[in-house]
Amino acid sequence: MDKKKEVVLWVVAVALMIAAAGYQRRTGPSYPARGEYAVAGQTYEYRLPRNALTSADMRIAIDDPGDGAAATLYFKRYRTDDPFTSLPLAAEDDELVGFIPAQPAAGKVEYFLILEAAEGRVIVPGASKGNVVMRFKDRVPLLSLLPHIFMMFFAILFGMRAGLAAVFSIDPMRRLTWVTLGGMTLGGMILGPIAQKYAFGAYWTGFPFDYDLTDNKVLIMWLVWVIACLVIGKRPRKDERVARLAVVLAALVMAVVYVIPHSARGTELDYELLEQGVEPADALRSGRESP
Repeated sequence: MDKKKEVVLWVVAVALMIAAAGYQRRTGPSYPARGEYAVAGQTYEYRLPRNALTSADMRIAIDDPGDGAAATLYFKRYRTDDPFTSLPLAAEDDELVGFIPAQPAAGKVEYFLILEAAEGRVIVPGASKGNVVMRFKDRVPLLSLLPHIFMMFFAILFGMRAGLAAVFSIDPMRRLTWVTLGGMTLGGMILGPIAQKYAFGAYWTGFPFDYDLTDNKVLIMWLVWVIACLVIGKRPRKDERVARLAVVLAALVMAVVYVIPHSARGTELDYELLEQGVEPADALRSGRESP
């Protein structure tokens, strides 16, 4: 294959990987709720966390506009009939700060803030954006998390490159497809469940045990690459049209899956079961609509 063409296809594959990874990060629970509010004609930006560890209460802070402004944090357990708990924020340096009590793994809390300023009341975030929902998780060791993330990026890169090879340059298609399957198997089907076990106490909450969409997305991607590898085999054929179609479809499915927001319909703690005496690890439910 022409070297220039090969470089171009790799650059395109890298761009697609970065776009997919960036979108997943922006839609994932580790990405804070962002926005701005105005007080006395001045605009302030806020970053409210949507992800927290079970090991400590979660710090919530907004900029202090001064002039006697006061703020109150309102929070309650998500998907419960609990009344909202109100907590006045304390002034700390140039911020107004409060803390949401830590929850068991996969527990969720929804919250918002009301800022009382001289010219009136400001809701953070604005009513049009709805309350912020924050999910708690146990700490995942970096030795488990980083290899999982790396292998998922690796699989996206080689999957996109395999799809491009199927369309534009058949030579490396077969090798790239098998490498993609290896990356998906290690990153998604082995390291992924291990990381989830650390975070939420369960290895797998997708099909056939539950409906966690993140697990099911990984399963779908893995299966389409298994099918692609079965179709193409290990040796070139005289007519590669079916093989090329299988690889293109696998790459397209991977791209579509990565358009689905990260952690949509993810695992969460069922507080009703928890109050019935069920252990937190056994009170996990998934498949519900995410906020």
